[in-house]
Amino acid sequence: MPRVTGRYITSSTAGERFQAFVPDPLPQQSELELTPRHYELMEKANWALGRLDGVAALLPDTSLFLYFYIRKEALLSSQIEGTQSSFSDLLLHESREVPGVPLDDVAEVSSYVAAMEHGLKRLKEDFPLSLRLIGELHEILLSTGRGSTKNPGEFRRSQNWIGGSRPGNARFVPPPPVEMLECLGNLETYLHAEHTPVLIKAALAHLQFETIHPFLDGNGRVGRLLITLLLCAEGALSQPLLYLSLYFKTHRDTYYELLQRVRIDGVWEEWLLFFLEGVLETSLQAVSTAQSMLQLFEDDRKKIEQIGRPAGSALRLHQYLQHHPLCTIPKASADTNLSAPTITTAIGHLSRLGVLREITGKERHRLFVYDRYLTILNEGTEPLS
Repeated sequence: MPRVTGRYITSSTAGERFQAFVPDPLPQQSELELTPRHYELMEKANWALGRLDGVAALLPDTSLFLYFYIRKEALLSSQIEGTQSSFSDLLLHESREVPGVPLDDVAEVSSYVAAMEHGLKRLKEDFPLSLRLIGELHEILLSTGRGSTKNPGEFRRSQNWIGGSRPGNARFVPPPPVEMLECLGNLETYLHAEHTPVLIKAALAHLQFETIHPFLDGNGRVGRLLITLLLCAEGALSQPLLYLSLYFKTHRDTYYELLQRVRIDGVWEEWLLFFLEGVLETSLQAVSTAQSMLQLFEDDRKKIEQIGRPAGSALRLHQYLQHHPLCTIPKASADTNLSAPTITTAIGHLSRLGVLREITGKERHRLFVYDRYLTILNEGTEPLS
């Protein structure tokens, strides 16, 4: 039998009457009908998160792993919303090269990176995860690109809807602005509730945020940011290494279906199982990615050491490529303080060893890629069709 999770109220916009959904405050853990499967998944997911934190600590450069992880999360979260940029496009954009996709797409991803980094900085300053911080994230997220005209940083003062051309034929209509503010206040209170396991809190808070839909644009991306920041704020992760957007992207239809079914039928427990399975699967994938990166760097380092005298400059270039898997000769020369001829020679050695590959086919303005490394980073980031 469906459970009540909120109420419908009649509202109107431009003379059209429609039903908008106003969610109740989130249920406490004791109100959920959790099964042994829920507790088993929660235990496994927490174990996987701990293992991920541990593996990341073993990396020779944790900041490097984190740098690309945040960018991968940004890319995946933006792809769910329809952007078509790739991981390579983002790296080219950030190194001031010219990407091969509309600049708006890459700008949106770059803004997501900036919002994530701002949120983490604020948490380290002991600023609480709050509506104010959520507003700050939204302002940064929509600072450039297609959403920059949609009141960045401001909670909406007009009605929005999901699906359809107007509220009257929409798939879902969130609460009107007046009721929305009370819903946001309840959500903020829940974020600081004690004695609620962090994974349950993250799962329910994300769903409630998407139901309230408090901004005119960018709700999905802010809602996914909220998951990572909550896990960091409560100490479940020491670094933001979990990117659930890959799981949500892969299971996009189920994700949207469950969001709606919780609103209609109150299937909180089904949503929790989906979310916990996502945390477990994504954590294990992240551990595998970290191990693959470590193994690749070690294997290539050993190959480079075997070339004799030129190995010194080639190893310096290899170290540089771990931070810049796409590079040009002038940029690598400027960043490493090695001469252009030295970089050119080192690139030749790495190309013959199969570490580097030239991808333009041109004589000038050539671009080189650390192929197998970028393949690891690219996993799961193919634009949605």
